[in-house]
Amino acid sequence: MKNILFIHQSAELYGSDKTLLLLLKHLDKANFNSVVILPNDGPLKTELEKENIKVVIAPVLKLYRKMFSPGNILKFFVDIKEAFKALDILNKEYKFDLIYSNTLAVLLGMIYSRKRQIKHIWHVHEIIVHPKIIASTFPKLLNKYADLIICNSYSTMKNLTDRTKMLEHKSVVIYNGIESTMYNEIESKEDFGFASQDLLLTLVGRISRLKGHKWLLSTFINELSKNLEVQLLFVGSPVENQEYYLEEIEEIILDNKLSNRVKIIPFTKDLSKIWSITDIAIMPSTEAESFGLVAVEAMLAKKPVIGSNHGGLTEIIVNNETGFLVEPNNETKLAEAISKLIENPELRKQFGENGYQRAINEFSVATYVNKFEKLLLEL
Repeated sequence: MKNILFIHQSAELYGSDKTLLLLLKHLDKANFNSVVILPNDGPLKTELEKENIKVVIAPVLKLYRKMFSPGNILKFFVDIKEAFKALDILNKEYKFDLIYSNTLAVLLGMIYSRKRQIKHIWHVHEIIVHPKIIASTFPKLLNKYADLIICNSYSTMKNLTDRTKMLEHKSVVIYNGIESTMYNEIESKEDFGFASQDLLLTLVGRISRLKGHKWLLSTFINELSKNLEVQLLFVGSPVENQEYYLEEIEEIILDNKLSNRVKIIPFTKDLSKIWSITDIAIMPSTEAESFGLVAVEAMLAKKPVIGSNHGGLTEIIVNNETGFLVEPNNETKLAEAISKLIENPELRKQFGENGYQRAINEFSVATYVNKFEKLLLEL
């Protein structure tokens, strides 16, 4: 039996949260005992505890932009002391064989594993390009403080190894998996304020700078709004302290008198209703996604997917087979891809079927978990 300490940055149920939950639900409990550190309470804690997984709330030494102010630096060292106290109590009980840090945003695993001489796995879910000092620093930290680096795509790994070539020998790629029984519920568009004949373009994801809400909204206003049956649905909430992104989008909607055609609903962990009313899924990321779990979720729901032609999305969406890949920030190209699918229901259906088969074949839970178990046992 291997005892593994998992350290994660949040208690929500977005991409990296979901992948951690999926892994811990399906790990062979005869071989692995999991203990999880989260920074706060939330839906992820609830779901983990349903699986009888021990969850402890403690500082995870999360990286954030304002942490380098004098007051926050002092807090960082106070948090280190508090976190070490909590982890030492757990380590005395479980004698951890491995520490697993989920995302680059948590620094506790890096520090604690070195101090207590425990092997450390760092699972990278980010492609960091800027600020340049952060982008260049993390590969060095990974090289020094990780015994094994798991990347969620080849795009993620390349971003690291291009900066620090020595990472090649201890980096592996494991694509995120997804459960194939998630999207069975049927909902009506009227329940969301749309008409039954409307054609719905859906963007699921945090409302933030890089998810492309403004690009899609501008494309809709400038290129697609004359087709009165085409509507937009944004599903997601802003990052804490970045609510101004949501406010800016709401202002654009109001200024263009589109409140009846563009709707925003907060994050929901149950996306089955959302996908059941969606006609075309859009992932217009303005910066490279490290993976793009939403694209796989949409494919599993048999929806055609349009995504930006960079990062991990290029490893998920097969252009002109499961959807379209378009040049980032190009309104004309995005409008052309959307229009092709609007005008061709059979193509939407074909892409949806192709995407479903690809999701089942390439991104299954079994493949995802089996690869992890093999690595954990070897390490």
